[in-house]
Amino acid sequence: MHNQRMIYGYARVSSTGQNPAQQLAQLGAAGCTKIYQKKVSGGTAERPQLKREVGALDAGDVLMVTSTDRLARNTRDLLNILHAVKEAGAGFCSIAEPMVDTTSQFAEVIIAALGVAASHERHRITERTDRVQAKARGVKLGRRAALTPYQEAEALQRLAAGDTQRTVAALLGVGSSNDISAFEEMMPHASR
Repeated sequence: MHNQRMIYGYARVSSTGQNPAQQLAQLGAAGCTKIYQKKVSGGTAERPQLKREVGALDAGDVLMVTSTDRLARNTRDLLNILHAVKEAGAGFCSIAEPMVDTTSQFAEVIIAALGVAASHERHRITERTDRVQAKARGVKLGRRAALTPYQEAEALQRLAAGDTQRTVAALLGVGSSNDISAFEEMMPHASR
């Protein structure tokens, strides 16, 4: 980290009950000449203090945090912030994650790896959202039931009458071991 004019620190705690003292001490010990601090949830999209700090960066400056979770809500948010820092000609460092250091010669590799992680994270979020929306629409997720409710009732009656699980399975046209284990769950004491 040479040729920088200023090292800015950014400390954030999520609630008013938390104390940023440890972050402030770490940032001060790491050489931050000015430290911005904020008490706001990381899930909040609007963070004027952070925008002001990124806007104050000049070429050669460094933005430092104790850990990336103090700066960004997720990998995509981190990449957006790193892009703004890079546009200012400044660098970024995390004390807890030394590999997240855009002032090093591996800056492009780090940002590329974070981009891959952001893409994966975005895919997982989309997948979870799609599943939640499907459930809300009443879509049944998972493996299709081997038996209809009518067939289940008939199977229970036949098992209660003394038929074996294999006989009932053959009668209903199901025969895999998974289907037979479904009978075991319905009537655990039925004979095979």
